[in-house]
Amino acid sequence: MRILDRSVYVGPSLYAHFPVIRLELDLQALEAWPTARLGSAFIDGLVEALPGLAEHGCSYREPGGFVRRMREDEGTWLGHVLEHVAIELQNVAGENVTFGKTRSVSDDRPGVYSVVYEYAQREEGIAAGELGIKLLCSLLPEEIRPAGSVPADFEWESARDGFIRYAQRRALGPSTASLVRAAEERNIPWLRLNTQSLIQFGHGKYQQRIQATVTGRTSHIAVELASDKEETNKILASLGLPVPRQELVTDSSGAIRAAKKLGGSVVTKPYNGNHGRGITIDISSDEDVRAGFEAAREHSRSVIVETFVGGDDHRLLVINGELIAATKRTPGHVVGDGLRSIAELVELVNQDPRRGVGHEKVLTRLELDSQAELMMERVGYTAASIPKPGEIVYLRSTANLSTGGTATDVTDIIHPDNRDMAVRAVLAIGLDVGGVDFISPNIAESYKNIGGGICEINAAPGFRMHVAPSEGTPRDAAGPVIDMLFAPGAPSRVPIAAITGTNGKTTTARMLAHITKMGGYTPGLTTTDGVYIDGQRTVEGDMTGPVSARMVLSDPHVDMAVLETARGGLLRAGMGVSEVNVGAVLNIQSDHLGLKGIDTLEQLAEIKRVVVEVATDCAVLNADDPHVLKMSAYTDAKVICYVTMNPSHALVREHIRAGGRACALEAGINGHMITLYDKGSHIPLLWTHLIPATMEGRALHNVQNAMVAAAMAFSLGIKLDAIRHGLRTFDTTFFQAPGRMNVYNEHPFKVVMDYGHNAHAVGVMSDLAQRLDVPGRRIVVLAGPGDRRDEDLHAIAEAVAGRFDHYICRRDDSLRGRDGDEVPRIIAKKLLALGVAETAISIIPDEQQAVDAALRMGQAGDLVLVFADALARSWKQIIHFQPEGVVAAVAQRAELPPLEPALDEAAFAAMEGVVRDERGLRFEREESD
Repeated sequence: MRILDRSVYVGPSLYAHFPVIRLELDLQALEAWPTARLGSAFIDGLVEALPGLAEHGCSYREPGGFVRRMREDEGTWLGHVLEHVAIELQNVAGENVTFGKTRSVSDDRPGVYSVVYEYAQREEGIAAGELGIKLLCSLLPEEIRPAGSVPADFEWESARDGFIRYAQRRALGPSTASLVRAAEERNIPWLRLNTQSLIQFGHGKYQQRIQATVTGRTSHIAVELASDKEETNKILASLGLPVPRQELVTDSSGAIRAAKKLGGSVVTKPYNGNHGRGITIDISSDEDVRAGFEAAREHSRSVIVETFVGGDDHRLLVINGELIAATKRTPGHVVGDGLRSIAELVELVNQDPRRGVGHEKVLTRLELDSQAELMMERVGYTAASIPKPGEIVYLRSTANLSTGGTATDVTDIIHPDNRDMAVRAVLAIGLDVGGVDFISPNIAESYKNIGGGICEINAAPGFRMHVAPSEGTPRDAAGPVIDMLFAPGAPSRVPIAAITGTNGKTTTARMLAHITKMGGYTPGLTTTDGVYIDGQRTVEGDMTGPVSARMVLSDPHVDMAVLETARGGLLRAGMGVSEVNVGAVLNIQSDHLGLKGIDTLEQLAEIKRVVVEVATDCAVLNADDPHVLKMSAYTDAKVICYVTMNPSHALVREHIRAGGRACALEAGINGHMITLYDKGSHIPLLWTHLIPATMEGRALHNVQNAMVAAAMAFSLGIKLDAIRHGLRTFDTTFFQAPGRMNVYNEHPFKVVMDYGHNAHAVGVMSDLAQRLDVPGRRIVVLAGPGDRRDEDLHAIAEAVAGRFDHYICRRDDSLRGRDGDEVPRIIAKKLLALGVAETAISIIPDEQQAVDAALRMGQAGDLVLVFADALARSWKQIIHFQPEGVVAAVAQRAELPPLEPALDEAAFAAMEGVVRDERGLRFEREESD
């Protein structure tokens, strides 16, 4: 059993609309061993290792269904079992994941399965799959166990606990997780910005950040004050709030002197510690004070000695000037029964299903470590001692939950004076979220009457004890924080538009971003040549996957996101957002087929359909493409907007008559008019010949792109005047749309450069070449990516055959598995077979040489159509080219010998390959269509 391939999907994908991991798993010889054949020993051993599997419903949709499935008939195969094991392992680690799906890859590959399962944290999900395989193999009979599949020192309990700790180091802490849940309940999006607890809530300009329970609005001065226990004590004392007297010391002798000065029992604690580390309470002897000082010194250079205040330890949580929760905390302890030793009592307490490793569960397991031994030693006990019935033996001096303590909610009984005291204390320090550690004999009585004292103020108080107390009512500690950051009704999301399809994505995305800018927005745009913020490129390279989407949504300037979404990113990692406001699919054409398991147009359509599956407001669909039209059955968007260039489209006509939204191309006396329909309204938008990108309406593919951009902008609520202005001011210059029908008219002949690299795109540009008025010849430079099938290269040849006077066949710089001149020879051979004269075909493999040959061949009145791969280099070559006659004339005037034009490639080198963002980070180029 081995993993052949693994994909981690961060967002909506072909398999689910939430994060999942897909394993391509080869069972090898184990394909012949379903669970029924493996027998009860294997099944029972698996359920014993992971008891939670007994609750999995599987196809029976009821608890116990999965175990039943394993035992019945043939049982089930180990790929399916691994799916459930990976899910359950994450459940054991404290994550709530449930989804899984396992299917055979194909009849041609027996024993190979696609295993898909949900994950909460990437590394944890990957590790769950790997540990799951080891567990399954360890339970197999030795005679069929794959060699080397289980390490010699593998021990399940140890491996399980190690996985839990590994998962928790990467998972969100309880407090952060509760804030994330509260945001999700309010439909506020969030992004994890690092591997710790730094979280962004909201998108773009609406974003707010938190780290643990410190918010972006928390005053730095307030945090510094709360960390300075001595200064905090002074400030609170100056306001008449109850605090113990303190002395700051730096050596053990000073600690002893301070204890004597303060009188009675004292507490020693680190000057700037947290989580109760290094605190020793209720000590008075010189020896104990010295030991307490040394314990505190391990966590801080300076140590505080303060008067001991007797009573129960309470945490009072104040958020935005209001007491939200109050909890009594009890240190980790055992209660004697006169029969069991302390060690046995600890084991008994740890059997409580609410206790787990670290923050895995509501309570943390008790540990008999050095601190526990010190506590037992103070009362004359060891781990083997048997306490009296009812006797409480404390194993910790502080009541932190992370060391095994328990929490009891007392919010409903706290005295109003104590409530007001907590609020005053937190506001005095200046915190928006603060925790008051308050010692009181009885929290239900006023500190003014029975005494008590504030031990410290916490700037990042944990919420675990409040949201999941050991006893009492759970309190919503996270909700008030989110409501403070996002007032009810305040925006948290920027509108998101996603565009996919085989051809036209980049041009349409650029058009839409330009329109939104004309509408007063600050757009963030992702395209095949980079990330743009408000029209300025911030990152270069092919950025059409989830990484680039995250960049845009993290930028604090952005208030509109336009995401070009490519097949490569969808296949590799899914979408970068869980939902979009408007999703559009332009077309489904033959490209990239035969790669990564996508062999048919139907399969390609299923992948690209994801964009409209997650659209919430509007799905914009090209009604003239049958594969796209069918996607209307797969979207839950509130509105479907059909785009058609056929004014007699029957389905669209009925859709319009029913009050639906559509964008149609209508013929008029002045040409063709882009027209919008919505709720019975007929809205003439713009004549196509007024849109520069359409070359006076001749470039029909850009007419269609403009229609989709207009439909999306209208669906985003952008004003009609802004849509018209945007379309009238968007052109296809290299600056505004590199590689998208760039026209150069400064030579005696016209040059058009385009990135078209599949038959459909090449055919569209060939059609345009026929519609243009060309008094001379038509010359084309064409190629195809090396990783395309021969039939795809043949289709490219078919798209141009008979339409040009001369054909120059080249290859891309990247051969992608082909020989040096294999691609141009395949295309040339097909052109010959289609009837193109041999004298009209040139094979020039190198792109630069091919472009140069075409330019030198050009004469006055000719059209040179260049399908380019290295866009910046080729455009530079085109605009710097000088016809031989011009070069000779200039040289003659200057009395200098003719020179070959030099190409400065350095200025454009940054536009290709691996690029850097402005911080110097590297991003690999993402495959796009």
